[in-house]
Amino acid sequence: MRLHDNPSLRQSLKGATTFRCIFILDPWFAGASNVGINKWRFLLECLEDLDCSLRKLNSRLFVIRGQPADILPKLLKEWGTNCLSFEEDPEPFGRVRDQNIMALCKSMGITVVTSIAHTLYKLETIIEKIGGKAPLTYHQFQSIVSSLDPPPTPEPPVCAATVGSAVTIISEDHDEKYGVPTLEELGFDTDGLGPGVWQGGESEALSRLERHLERKAWVASFGRPKMTPQSLLPSQTGLSPYLRFGCLSTRLFYYQLNDLY
Repeated sequence: MRLHDNPSLRQSLKGATTFRCIFILDPWFAGASNVGINKWRFLLECLEDLDCSLRKLNSRLFVIRGQPADILPKLLKEWGTNCLSFEEDPEPFGRVRDQNIMALCKSMGITVVTSIAHTLYKLETIIEKIGGKAPLTYHQFQSIVSSLDPPPTPEPPVCAATVGSAVTIISEDHDEKYGVPTLEELGFDTDGLGPGVWQGGESEALSRLERHLERKAWVASFGRPKMTPQSLLPSQTGLSPYLRFGCLSTRLFYYQLNDLY
């Protein structure tokens, strides 16, 4: 959920005449019992921030509700899509979903562009280094990573020059059909809901990163969190929600930290 270091989006924009940035509100995520109102609020703020950034490029975010395998075929056909791009999801559920989507696109003659940007390295690369097994200790993980080439540097942010002459076709009823929903529309009771601890979005993520990197003492002490899992006070993990939701690039964070050491 960002425009900086988004290689799949940059790749798909090359030579494109039209483009649409979509986010699918998967019922699997919506129905997960551990997804509370604060996480939903953070997610919706991330989507609103991304939509705001896309408006500056004369585009909009398309928020779609439904199972990807059910809703995508109809929309891809309706929009005359010939290329679909996304970041590979390393989590088991995401991998199965993505494989199904790629099979669907192949059957429809649609080119698929994927990239590794959730993590510094493709996970299979690390696993292959030790005979197809996952590293069991952090020391073993460090040893493997130290033998690899440095991760790719982050891509520049998508801007007007990146978009070029490509346009997004936006209907008059866009907000009704594809707008970011509210918590109330998702069925949450917001009466008495206090202010959020975290402000979601790429803009806030980059602002936090800049503030943190200015604090050399914070950078020097960055390491394992010295807080309980139940703590709500941001400490060394003050950027973790933004990394988790893709608002902040792991590669940008990695290289900016390295530049200060």
